[in-house]
Amino acid sequence: MAFLDKHAILEKNASLLMVGSLLVVSIGGIVEIAPLFYLENTIEKVEGVRPYTPLELTGRDIYIREGCYVCHSQMIRPMRDEVERYGHYSLAAESMYDHPFQWGSKRTGPDLARVGGRYSDEWHVDHLTDPQSVVPESVMPKYGFLSNRLIEPTYIEDLLSTHRMVGVPYSSEMIEAAKADFVAQADPNSDYDGLQERYPGAKVSNYDGQPGVTEMDALVAYLQVLGTMVDFSTFTPDASR
Repeated sequence: MAFLDKHAILEKNASLLMVGSLLVVSIGGIVEIAPLFYLENTIEKVEGVRPYTPLELTGRDIYIREGCYVCHSQMIRPMRDEVERYGHYSLAAESMYDHPFQWGSKRTGPDLARVGGRYSDEWHVDHLTDPQSVVPESVMPKYGFLSNRLIEPTYIEDLLSTHRMVGVPYSSEMIEAAKADFVAQADPNSDYDGLQERYPGAKVSNYDGQPGVTEMDALVAYLQVLGTMVDFSTFTPDASR
């Protein structure tokens, strides 16, 4: 009872309560943050993780612009129900080049962390054009207009340079070849050897089946790369971390 009586002093004095709250939050913050300064790297390096191609990065910007993150998360938690439904739990390294990351906490639709390669390009185009045509119970709005919007890589070099400023390892060669790589990834008849050398595993496809590069091409290219960079059949987590 004596302790409760003393606690009542804080409850009755707003200034003391604020100071006490700040003190508790500060101690908790220091305990969580301070150890990070003594680690060489807080993200385990994982083989296969690479920066996005110019087309994938453009598609990611469209994904964010259209608010897809509001209804879809990109983080599979290490719990049985999540892993059985979506696949291997998400690794920090898979988001190391995401600015901002797309983890999310709301799932009106399914998690998309491993959606890459699960469906064909045609399925994605149909789904984005008319979601209810492939998932009748879906409440997702239609994004068919993306197929009618041709895009040019006018500022793609600036986009890659900006991401390099925040730590994404785009080389000078990648930035110089950005416009060519942007176009090549959406054209299976192009010379895309250089693209795949710079971005191992990059998928080349005329994603929406139309001439030219559209916003639909870019968005599908981004969706098709999600969760495909790491080979989980050979991946072994670092037990020391």
